[in-house]
Amino acid sequence: MDKHDQEPTSIEEDMNKVGPVFYWTLGILSILILTGIIRPDFLESVTSTAQGFISDTFGWYYLIVVTIFLIVCIMFVVTPYGKIRLGKDEDRPEYSFPVWIAFLFSAGLGVGLLFFGAAEPIAHFAVSAPNAPEGSEQAAMDALLYTFFHWGLHGWAIYAIIAICLAYFNFRKDKSGLISATLSPLWNMDGKLGKTIDVVAIVATLSGIATTLGFGALQMNGGISLLTGLPNSFALQLAIIVIVTVIFIISSMTGIDKGIKILSTVNMSLVGVVFLFFMIFGATMFSFNMLTNTIGSYIQNLPQLSFNIAPMSDDKRDWINAWTIFYWAWWMAWSPFVGTFIARVSRGRTLREFVVAVLLVPSIMGFVWFSFIGGTAISVESAGNIVSNLPDEEVLFGVLATMPFGTIMSYLTIFVIAVFFITSADSATFVLASQSTAGSLNPGKRIKLVWGILMSATAAVLLYSGGLQGIQNTMILVAFPFSIIMVLMVIALFKSLAQERLREEAAERKELREWKKWRKDHDKKDKLRKKLEKKEKRNKKWKSHDKVADEKWSEIVEPQPDPSEESSYQQQKLPEDILKDQEKNQEKDK
Repeated sequence: MDKHDQEPTSIEEDMNKVGPVFYWTLGILSILILTGIIRPDFLESVTSTAQGFISDTFGWYYLIVVTIFLIVCIMFVVTPYGKIRLGKDEDRPEYSFPVWIAFLFSAGLGVGLLFFGAAEPIAHFAVSAPNAPEGSEQAAMDALLYTFFHWGLHGWAIYAIIAICLAYFNFRKDKSGLISATLSPLWNMDGKLGKTIDVVAIVATLSGIATTLGFGALQMNGGISLLTGLPNSFALQLAIIVIVTVIFIISSMTGIDKGIKILSTVNMSLVGVVFLFFMIFGATMFSFNMLTNTIGSYIQNLPQLSFNIAPMSDDKRDWINAWTIFYWAWWMAWSPFVGTFIARVSRGRTLREFVVAVLLVPSIMGFVWFSFIGGTAISVESAGNIVSNLPDEEVLFGVLATMPFGTIMSYLTIFVIAVFFITSADSATFVLASQSTAGSLNPGKRIKLVWGILMSATAAVLLYSGGLQGIQNTMILVAFPFSIIMVLMVIALFKSLAQERLREEAAERKELREWKKWRKDHDKKDKLRKKLEKKEKRNKKWKSHDKVADEKWSEIVEPQPDPSEESSYQQQKLPEDILKDQEKNQEKDK
């Protein structure tokens, strides 16, 4: 049995017990779903009014706060904070880099790449150009520039902030995997405040997921309608949602290391096939040129794009509300899901490694994707094959219809959308189940089943009540309060990082003091040792001198004879000495 699919421990079982957060969220979603079924016009009217108020009144706030998130991410790359691991210091990455990138790509981009791959550049080029007349060369340049802006660094910075906060507090500080746990440095999150924040996060997550699933159902419906002649209707969309729901619920029962991992790898392969098809049979050189030129324009104009709110032009402001504000709200509504999932698979990576990979790799992959799919769509439109009059969900299939093997690739594209749909929903059930069971890393299967059904039901009701616009309105409405929570999460993260840094500095100072003390003792001992060695060396030198002196003295002065050698000594005496001795002895006898 895989380690991530083991039976929950007793602690895990406690975490899997649903609490007030689950029931509060269930109640809110039930009211939303019932209202959408009984009074769809009323729901669409309320969400539209609220969305307009938020976009007009707080559009500036969205632009500023998302740019701040990007600046914070860049700061993690260039400061010493980048060395901190999302986990304990001894933790290392669990997944290989290619598999990890596949997780990011499938969860963070998914259906949106296929839905907007051709639709957004065509909309900016031929339907509603931001700065130039529709169909002009400047409109074509701006089309990819704004598409890069909406799918580039800013959006991935939103995902990165959520993932960093969740992974840091969960894996490094041993907090629960809840959004509320990331605010623990600011307030006590064990009471009603923490539960309220978790409810807002779950509702925001569900609205973002429902938006994406709605896009997927609409685009699959559009492709099937163009290929088979079946009507583009809510009934067909509902049938698609039901079929896909059954499949992703079955997949969700197998866990991350089986269902989601396999689906993510399959996604990357299928997207690669679609991309190669456009590279070979699409407007290849035009796309390469557009990619090169737009990257330069993106780098050059990024600061101006980041803060452009068009205060002097109502038309341009309406365009920004419809596109840029919508995207920032969508990224933020989607971020609890993607952030939780990315945090789950990023344990052991450093902040610097994480931010560089999350910001650059998916952004560059997205730039290349939109350059070839969007560039081919612009080329097709410019050649007189009008696809701009099609609904957004059918634009990609309209472009494929003008290319060789277009029918085969259209069916393959529908299949790819379905796989993305299943992968996103599969990952979402894990995240929603985890957030509603105290941050469990292995939520129970019954909880996943409940969330899978609720998620699909919400997407179906929003499609029924207001179509695509109704989904967008609801998402922007829900994303606004969560954006405030994200700002608080950043503040809490910096507070915790500052406290950790203070503790590290205190430990470093203590270590330095201990080292200085050891060094002082060592120097003292070393000085004493050298003194003793010097003294010993001096004594040894004097002993050597004494020995030499004794040897020389022995050569000058005769040693005292030994009594045993008396006779030989006597023999050595001179005759007059012997006579003197004899006289002395005689006197002594007398």
